[in-house]
Amino acid sequence: MSAIFKDHEADRKVDVRWWSSRVAIYGALILWAFICLFPIYWTLTTSFKLAPDVMKGNMIPWVDYTPKWKGWESLGLSPRLIGEVSTVREEFMKRFWNSTIVALSASTLAVVLGSLAAYGLSRFNYRFGFMRNSDISFFFLSQMILPPVVLALPFLVLYKSLALLDSRIGLILLYTLMVLPIVIWIMRDQFQGIPTELEEAALVDGLGIWGAFLQIVLPIALPGMVAAFILSLVLCWNEYFFAALLTATDAKTLPVMVASQTGSQGINWWSMAALSSAAIMPLVVVAIFLEKYIIKGMAAGAVK
Repeated sequence: MSAIFKDHEADRKVDVRWWSSRVAIYGALILWAFICLFPIYWTLTTSFKLAPDVMKGNMIPWVDYTPKWKGWESLGLSPRLIGEVSTVREEFMKRFWNSTIVALSASTLAVVLGSLAAYGLSRFNYRFGFMRNSDISFFFLSQMILPPVVLALPFLVLYKSLALLDSRIGLILLYTLMVLPIVIWIMRDQFQGIPTELEEAALVDGLGIWGAFLQIVLPIALPGMVAAFILSLVLCWNEYFFAALLTATDAKTLPVMVASQTGSQGINWWSMAALSSAAIMPLVVVAIFLEKYIIKGMAAGAVK
């Protein structure tokens, strides 16, 4: 009888420890999710506030304040103004398309070039002077050590001589160089996790190197490529320094437009919040639709 009681007591202690660990883990995850999502919530709700509500720090719609469309009206995106002509909305759409074209083009170009470079570094042995594969990989990553302000004057002079100032092409090339090191490092780890025996079997079956890469390796590495693409897209979409430095009118992007909401008269919080909400929504949509690829990419790296 005492043995049964001891077994029951031991099982109860195990259950208590299990539930305690679960509560602690999920409590920490919920807290972290709240910390991550609160800035988005604050930005979105601020776009529906008036000046007194912003100054008072009212947070809960229909409880602390009544939502208004003032922030979205300043962009011509409110239901009342959406059917009317608005120069501000036209300006916003121009900046939005600039950001979309530049970010998508630069991210795609970086993933294509970075995947090819990473595949070569993971499958072949290179020698450039004293540098080997690991040194070359570190050289690519070291390009991110330099702060952007150090590169400002060289790029300004270079782009002026090449007539690339205030052009989408100039931003695309620069952003590609900016995110290329990250893509190379992510994809190198992805390719190193794929057994070379698969490619050797493909070569025996008659495929060439390019055929083995496109038909065998690329489908396996696709989740990692999507994760690298999304990371590149976020970095390019949010980049402000070079967009403000190298553009004037035609190629300005959304981050530059958001920053322009500050002035000598103060900050138009509701307008900036509406503009910021509209700017982050495309990234949220992309993350939702490509979530499974992001998870697969992270899981592949974790397993490796």
